[in-house]
Amino acid sequence: MTQVRLDMFVSLDGYSSTTDQTPDNPMGEDWGRLTAAFGATRTFRKNVLGDTSGAGTTGLDDAHAASHSEGIGAEIMGATMFGLHAFPDDPDWKGWWGDEPPFGTPVYVLTHTAPRPPIEMAGGTTFHFRSAAIEDVLAEATEAAGGLDVRVGGGLGTARAFLQAGLVDRLHLMIAPIMLGRGTRLWDDLPSLDATHKVTTEVADSGTIHVTFTR
Repeated sequence: MTQVRLDMFVSLDGYSSTTDQTPDNPMGEDWGRLTAAFGATRTFRKNVLGDTSGAGTTGLDDAHAASHSEGIGAEIMGATMFGLHAFPDDPDWKGWWGDEPPFGTPVYVLTHTAPRPPIEMAGGTTFHFRSAAIEDVLAEATEAAGGLDVRVGGGLGTARAFLQAGLVDRLHLMIAPIMLGRGTRLWDDLPSLDATHKVTTEVADSGTIHVTFTR
């Protein structure tokens, strides 16, 4: 049965997005601190950076990085994660994921600029652009997934919308051992998933706390 999965980074004080974003640094100054353990893993270096040298950390962080893409048949993301805001008026702009994005599935991009023609990329990724309700986009993505799971990517607004609607079956939090004190908080005005989902917690050698909520 298809599940809706969501993986997120969060600081100890509850922030999942940072401030001071610029065109040259679209994720903000603190993003590297939030994602340091994930970005250091062997799996991330191989799947996203194309590094086949075997470099990178292993252990619990790498195990979660590997499971991030396992069993995924479709992806849903916001316009910012695709990169529409970078060149909104350029019809040839294909996002900032490179010529072969690391998804390998249909990807549904939520944007008010839809309809836009789909973009087929190398490696099996096709970007589709939708302005419908998230429930309708999820239904389309679920059908496209063919029995595999649907992963909800960023940004934070997209993730919070799916959580608020009660549509997430499995949420994996990577809690970095840092305090940000600024940005946008994840849990404000969201339902208590611990009342509806089973909670498990693991601590990696990096200090990252992996908390998983499973319906």
